Amino acid sequence: MTSEPTSARGRDAILGASTALGIELGSTRIKACLVDGEDPSLVLAVGSREWENELVNGVWTYSLESVWSGLQAAYAALAADAERRHGVRPETFGAIGISAMMHGYLAFDDGGELLVPFRTWRNTTTGPAAAELTGLFGVNIPLRWSIAHLHQAVVDAEPHVPQVRFCTTLAGYVHWRLTGRKVLGVGDASGMFPIDPATKGYDAELMARYDDLAAGRVPKLVDLLPEVLAAGQPAGELTADGARLLDPTGTLKAGVPLCPPEGDAGTGMVATGSVFPRTGNVSAGTSIFAMIVLERPLAGVHHELDLVATPAGDPVAMVHCNNGASELAAWAGLFGRFAAASGSPLDADAVYGALFAEALAGEADAGGLLAYNYLAGEPITGLEQGRPLVVRTPDSRLTLANFVRAQLYGVFGTLALGMRVLAEEGVGMDRLFAHGGVFRTAGVAQRFLAAALDAPVSVAETASEGGAWGIAVLAAYLRAVQGAGRAGAGGRSGATDGAGLPGADLGIWLSERVFGGSPFETADPRPEDVAGFAAYLERYRAGLAVERAAVDAIGVKGANARKGATA
Repeated sequence: MTSEPTSARGRDAILGASTALGIELGSTRIKACLVDGEDPSLVLAVGSREWENELVNGVWTYSLESVWSGLQAAYAALAADAERRHGVRPETFGAIGISAMMHGYLAFDDGGELLVPFRTWRNTTTGPAAAELTGLFGVNIPLRWSIAHLHQAVVDAEPHVPQVRFCTTLAGYVHWRLTGRKVLGVGDASGMFPIDPATKGYDAELMARYDDLAAGRVPKLVDLLPEVLAAGQPAGELTADGARLLDPTGTLKAGVPLCPPEGDAGTGMVATGSVFPRTGNVSAGTSIFAMIVLERPLAGVHHELDLVATPAGDPVAMVHCNNGASELAAWAGLFGRFAAASGSPLDADAVYGALFAEALAGEADAGGLLAYNYLAGEPITGLEQGRPLVVRTPDSRLTLANFVRAQLYGVFGTLALGMRVLAEEGVGMDRLFAHGGVFRTAGVAQRFLAAALDAPVSVAETASEGGAWGIAVLAAYLRAVQGAGRAGAGGRSGATDGAGLPGADLGIWLSERVFGGSPFETADPRPEDVAGFAAYLERYRAGLAVERAAVDAIGVKGANARKGATA
């Protein structure tokens, strides 16, 4: 990815609306990314706004007011950046895409009013519903999936349930408000309800089973869930009201086409070009997850694994961990404050750089230290709540190098447990890519992830800002496909002759039009690191008893006393 195209080219692209805008609402930042629609590897402008979830009455949530204030701030920052770089402020775009964290529960009545505060993917109070649905469907339904949240509300007979007329994800909600259309990209939809790989829509048989189970309590799912669309399909246009929501200054014009809204897992696959079978990616942020595109169905049902889909609808095995790099960031903040207090202040990148460099000097097994990054519950290890911990024995070696290495290993600990289940299923990988802010410091987190998974890990220039760029690329793909469909005659809609041309398979288009000349840095697993991490992971698995004891013994301010309580 090239982030500094010539000003003249950028100005021409912005004035000619040959651009694609992507906006992703991540767990800690809302990011906007503008790319050249003809060459999405060229980034024309960026903008962002930090935000944080809140624990309200035991529920992890974001207010809808913060959604819109954050979107407006990120968009304004992008528009200002475009004007600074290219001397022109965007008034329209070739296409727009919206992405956000997957799963969770946003339920609306027939007037479009939110019935209960947004319940994010971090909430793990849906155990009874998830277990019942897993048995009913014969496929794993994780705690964070939207259908689990809906059914838990049904099981608990929450007062709002009789009024529910529409459920969606965060990306689906924003897209709906911008366009008036209740749709979802198939990747995001696959985190609401199981997808049929043949139809690339919701599994009709499983929908019928649920309708029978919940009859008389909620409407049929076909009336509750968004329509499912694949990458390249038109998903509506920006309305006048939507344009004002995104840009209150009134500069942005209505009529811009939007691609199907996607989840952060789908944009991570696109941002790393990991949409072919036997390719995969690891995305590290507030959560951490691995996505492996399958070449055959899994043999069994595993609570550690989700079955989701690429933005084109192909089946994917997902190992999702609720806890990622947030605890590591908290420690980096502490060390940054120490540097400032000592009279030698460092910016955040310098703090991470110094700590990560020190970690390389640590012992291969982190000197006997353990670090748990469990700020929230972790379904893979059976924990409904989390308590961040640092644990060591009297004979461990407490050094800064070992401490930081233990924290980095802790980011990948639960992921490694889940990935071992995939390995036991015989799932093969030819390529594994990583992206997320933790990989910005070259050669450290990437090396430790290679050790954790005992597999080569590649990182591209897109590693730190993949999501917003990924949905911008999907918006550019819509523009290419629809442009080809308008230009073509006869033939299949959106198709042209020749592999790699607009309208061709998403994977081919990404390979030839986006990643053709992109360099990747690959870290091979080092035997000493692999052995060290394996020793660490055995202690990590055994030490989960300490984590469970901490959850039982130490309460959290603001959490409901009753397990499974809902707002």
